[in-house]
Amino acid sequence: MPGGGVTVKDVNQQEFVRALAAFLKKSGKLKVPDWVDIVKLAKHKELAPCDENWFYIRAASTVRHLYLRGGVGVGSMTKIYGGRKRNGVCPSHFSVGSKNVARKVLQALEGLKMVEKDPNGGRRLTPQGTRDLDRIAGQVRKRADLGTECNEPIFT
Repeated sequence: MPGGGVTVKDVNQQEFVRALAAFLKKSGKLKVPDWVDIVKLAKHKELAPCDENWFYIRAASTVRHLYLRGGVGVGSMTKIYGGRKRNGVCPSHFSVGSKNVARKVLQALEGLKMVEKDPNGGRRLTPQGTRDLDRIAGQVRKRADLGTECNEPIFT
């Protein structure tokens, strides 16, 4: 982008979420609940997540969504992370994600001062959170311009 900075909208979303999740894990400030290794993310899921760092990835995905569309609350997050409940021989139906997981992710992000409550309802990014996301997007763009993709594992 000539003459301007790089925003979250300018980079590949998958690489951005991976880079932001790695940043959140490396900072060590995100408060992760004790039950993350035994929880199912929704009632339509059959198994718990395979990745042990799923909480950081969910937090990064949530922050990205708040960047693109502020004023999102717990109920909206459950719809975003919902999916198809398979009922065997009966027809499938939409099922929402876990409210507890969505609430704990938003509370953890509030603890980092990246997210604040919106007076019109829901949550929104703080100016500091927006700056952090744009800075990480700039790093992702720089890596993409150099031709080094994020193929190596982000968590060590």
